Amino acid sequence: MTTRWGLCGAGKISHDFSVAVKTLPPEDHQIAVIASRSIERAKDFAKKHGIPKTYGSYEELASDSDIDIVYLGVLHTEHWRVGLLFLKAGKNVLCEKPFAMNSRQVKDLVEEAKKSNVFLMEAIWSRCFPVHAEVRRLLAEEAVGEVKLVKAYFGSPQLHVPRSVEKELGGGALLDIGVYCLQFVLMVFNGERPESVQATGVLLDSGVDESVVVVMKFSGKRMALCVFSIATRLPNDAVISGTKGSIKVLGPMHCPTKLVVDGKETEHPLPEPCLPLNFTNSTGLRYEAEEVRRCLLKGLKESPRMPLSESVLLTEIMDEIRKQVGVVFSQDRQ
Repeated sequence: MTTRWGLCGAGKISHDFSVAVKTLPPEDHQIAVIASRSIERAKDFAKKHGIPKTYGSYEELASDSDIDIVYLGVLHTEHWRVGLLFLKAGKNVLCEKPFAMNSRQVKDLVEEAKKSNVFLMEAIWSRCFPVHAEVRRLLAEEAVGEVKLVKAYFGSPQLHVPRSVEKELGGGALLDIGVYCLQFVLMVFNGERPESVQATGVLLDSGVDESVVVVMKFSGKRMALCVFSIATRLPNDAVISGTKGSIKVLGPMHCPTKLVVDGKETEHPLPEPCLPLNFTNSTGLRYEAEEVRRCLLKGLKESPRMPLSESVLLTEIMDEIRKQVGVVFSQDRQ
């Protein structure tokens, strides 16, 4: 049984997702349709990727009964509105990160998915990488003893990118790349709510966060430190320090291929893309496509690798960070 995908949005991430899906068996995955607000863009995209069907509106995709799941690759300021459109139409949805602009919007999406009895997952692709699966295995075995400190860094010079710096486009380091650091911490601590979150940062003139440092305290005297910035390059790695050793996810920590456990390195290489990619290691998007297929075949309504409750917690933490740093979006006032 082939999983038939409908793509919503003909931008850079949808391109990379399409290339990644081509590294999987065609009898398992097929991109059946692409929808864009511009039919010309949809047709150009379809031609490039060999997609049989095109739509010039998201509403047409929402009423297509021949697809199993929608991949939502539009700008995150649109996730809430467009996500609700598909969920209300009874469509399963894989929504790009960040899930939405704030926790109220995320809760709306989660509630609608439950009401419509459909599958919903935030596309935190990191969770589906073999390196992260290995990290979870090592933690379950207590390979480094009791975890005391988690550190995650992500810095990428993006001040020239409009969607990274403009408030109307949901810009800022937190929602774009900081989310990866925070989700890593939550993965290590099994989705536990931190006892305290302390954040400080600097803002751009546009009112979005340029660089942020977050310290979180968890039960049992455990700590986490996250540093992220759209102004400078950082090590982009993540380190888990335990009482008996350490686990280091080498950069890029959000889409990793290398892991160092107590000085011993292992590698999980990615397949080669058939077309040039927009983002680092994007053929790794195949892993989240596989996870979605696994869940759908099992009849699950959410992924155990990225449960909806954890997406809600993640956004609540981000709301708190924005409050402390002073970033307010128009969506927060609605």
